[in-house]
Amino acid sequence: MTRTDIRLALPSKGALQNDTLDFLENCGLKVRRPNPRQYVAHISGLGNVTVIFQRPGDIVVGVRQGSLDFGITGYDILAEKAFGHIGSTVLVLHEQLGYGPCSLNLAVPEETDIQTMADLAAWAKERANNDYPLRVATKFPKLTNEFLEKHHIKPTRLITAEGTLEIAPAIGYADLIADLVSTGITLRDNHLRQIADGEILFSQACLIANRNALKTRPDVLEVARTLLEYIEAHLRAEGSYLITANVRGRSPQAIADLMFGQQTIGGLQGPTISQVVSPQVLTGEANWYAVNIVVSKSKLVSAIAELRSIGGSGVIVAPCTYIFEEEPARYRAMVEMMG
Repeated sequence: MTRTDIRLALPSKGALQNDTLDFLENCGLKVRRPNPRQYVAHISGLGNVTVIFQRPGDIVVGVRQGSLDFGITGYDILAEKAFGHIGSTVLVLHEQLGYGPCSLNLAVPEETDIQTMADLAAWAKERANNDYPLRVATKFPKLTNEFLEKHHIKPTRLITAEGTLEIAPAIGYADLIADLVSTGITLRDNHLRQIADGEILFSQACLIANRNALKTRPDVLEVARTLLEYIEAHLRAEGSYLITANVRGRSPQAIADLMFGQQTIGGLQGPTISQVVSPQVLTGEANWYAVNIVVSKSKLVSAIAELRSIGGSGVIVAPCTYIFEEEPARYRAMVEMMG
């Protein structure tokens, strides 16, 4: 039976769930979940979308199989669970949502001399001479195996584990691990050390969709556009400030020339300059213009100083919540991927 609803799956627990809910709210897409024990919710402004809470791995499988239209999960889970379907049945609409950062790394006990992948290859070869393959404990066997093969680490025996990996070398069922690392504190507390060039994958939260649903259902495509539009507008605005100031000058072009002569106050696409209507302007005594520019936080201090240097006064600064483009770049990229 053909589905007519539109489904967006979100992580069902942990830090990734909390960060995802906060992120969507900051994007203007607040999830309404009356009961925290319920696994179904809705999004303000997207009444035709049903939110379903699932485990990150199940989200990837659901989008891949088509039981879900959209999902937010970690890129590490996507790369492990998509099984070569990225770009075919699973489209990555946004791979950098800006939260949940971590990396999948190889780590060895501190007492070993292994520092690099070359050292690891030599160790594996030495172990092979004793008919004792290198044992690697991991929750990501596909990604880990591909990385080890790429660096010619063989022979190896992967040990798939679901529990705590850091203890594996200490209790003797693995020689090293491939695990997710964020701060590295847990590794150090368990006397493990990352291999210098042993990063398998960098990951953060990403938005994915089912290709067939996008191609065959206009309502799903429209939701994709809305999601990307608000996500992009929020990410584009993050760390940006709107500056408004009054500047006296002969004309908008004269003021623009002064602004373009500075380092910072040209704005993202150029300043907006409009005449201020005041009694002095009406009597011809003065020409005041309101200037609006958007700058990043790192350039805020210099932008205010430059505006003052060309006669700016009444400077007002406000953080930007959204910066909308005519059409989101990610939406254009999605349409191209769909063919």
